[in-house]
Amino acid sequence: MKTNITYISAIALHIFIGIIIYYNEALAKVYFAVALTFFVSRIILAPQNTKTLEVLKAASYFVGAEVFLRLTRGSISYEAGKYLVIIFMLMGMLFKGVSGKAYPYLLYIMLLVPSIFVASTTLSFDANFRTNIAFVLSGPVCLGIAALFCYDKKVTYQQLNKLLVYMVLPLISHTAYIFFYNPSVREVITGTGSNRDASGGWGANQVSTVLGLGMFIMAVRLFTKSPTLILKILNIAIFCAIGYRAIVTFSRGGVVTAIIAIIAFVIIYYGRVSKKKKSEILMLSVIFCFSMGFTWFISSTQTDGYIDLRYSNKDHLGREKTDVTTGRGELFKNELSGFISNPFLGIGSSRAKDQRIETDGQGVTSHSEVSRTLAEHGMFGVVMLIILLFKPIDFRSKNKRNYYFYAFLCFWFATINHSSMRIAAPAFIYALALLNVTNEKSPIHRKQLKQ
Repeated sequence: MKTNITYISAIALHIFIGIIIYYNEALAKVYFAVALTFFVSRIILAPQNTKTLEVLKAASYFVGAEVFLRLTRGSISYEAGKYLVIIFMLMGMLFKGVSGKAYPYLLYIMLLVPSIFVASTTLSFDANFRTNIAFVLSGPVCLGIAALFCYDKKVTYQQLNKLLVYMVLPLISHTAYIFFYNPSVREVITGTGSNRDASGGWGANQVSTVLGLGMFIMAVRLFTKSPTLILKILNIAIFCAIGYRAIVTFSRGGVVTAIIAIIAFVIIYYGRVSKKKKSEILMLSVIFCFSMGFTWFISSTQTDGYIDLRYSNKDHLGREKTDVTTGRGELFKNELSGFISNPFLGIGSSRAKDQRIETDGQGVTSHSEVSRTLAEHGMFGVVMLIILLFKPIDFRSKNKRNYYFYAFLCFWFATINHSSMRIAAPAFIYALALLNVTNEKSPIHRKQLKQ
C-alpha cells in the first residue's frame, strides 16, 4: 500500500513539474540541477551493494528527461542526455567494475575510432570537425559504454520495474507540458506531415520516440504492476494521455515502435506466468485494445481525420503517397552506395551528412543507424553490427529469465531504423536487455523448535 501511495505521489509531482516549467521555462534549469545533484549524491553515498541500482536509476531518469530538457533548454548542452548516461555508467564501472564476458562491447567501442581518422581526410573544409564527430558518435559510444557496464549485472524484477518507473516519470512531466503548450490539436493541424506545434514546439520524431517509450512502460505496468482497480485506471489513463500526444505528433515511428515492443513483451510474459495470471492478461489485453481504440478515436476526431490519412500513407487530399518512408528509403540507399564505394574503411564519421550538404545544399541527418554505420565505418561497421545483433542472443541462450529481453531489443532496433541514435533512449534500452534479471528471494520461514 505504501509503495502505491509513493508511486501515485511521484506521478502527481511530475505532472506539477511539467505544468510549472510550461509557465516558467527558466525553472527547467533548476529542475535539471536538482535532479542531477540528487542522483549523483545517491550514487556516491549508496552502500556498495546498491551502487549498481543507483547508477541505473540515474541513467533511467535522464533518458526519460532528455528530450523534455532539450525543448525547455534545461540541459547544459544539446547532447547532455547521452553524456550523462556515459558518465553514470563510468561511475558504475569505477565502483562495480565490468564483466569479463563483455569484451565484445569494448571491441565495438574501439572499432568506432578508425572512422574519426578517415573523417579527418574526407570531411569538407566548411564542416565543424569536432561538433560533427561528437554528434554522430555520441550515440554509439553511449550504447557501447552502457552495454559494457550492464552486461550480466544482477538486478531483480522489482528493481528493473523500478528503473522503468524512474524513466517514465519525466515523460509524464513532458506529456503535461505538451498538453499545456498545445491544448487544442485541431488549431495547429494543416496537413499530414510531422507537426512541431502538436509536439510541444520540438522535433516530432524525437518527441514521438520518447512518448512511444512512455506508452510501452505504461502498458508494461498495466500488465505487471496494477494489482488494484485504482492503479489499473491510473495506468490506463496515463497510457492514453501519452499515446494521444504521441499519435498527434504525426510522426509514426515512435507509436509503431511502442506497439511492436508491447506485443513482444506480452507474448513472452504470457508464456511465463501461471494459468490464473494468463486469464488476467487476456482480460487486460481486451481492456488495453479498447483503450488504444479509444485513444485513436479521440486522435482522429481532434485532427479531423488527418491522422487516419497519415497512417494510411496519404496526403491531406487523400492521395496515395509514393514513398511510405518519407524520404528515409532514399537516404538508406545513398548510404549503402557509400558503403559499396568504400567497403573497407568507409567514408568516415559524419561524412554521409556532409555529402548531402555538398550535393543537395542541406545536411539531412541519417534516420537509419544501420545504413549509416555501414557507410561511415565500412567493414568495421559490419563487425559492429554483428556484435550488436548476436552478442545479446548469445547472452540470452545462457540466461532466459528476463521476459523484457525481446521487447527491449525490438525497441532498440525499431528506433535506430526510424530515428537513428539522436537520443540516448535506444542505447540505454539495448543495455537493459543485457542485465541478469533474477527473481526476488522468498523469505525462508523456519519452524521454532520446541524446548
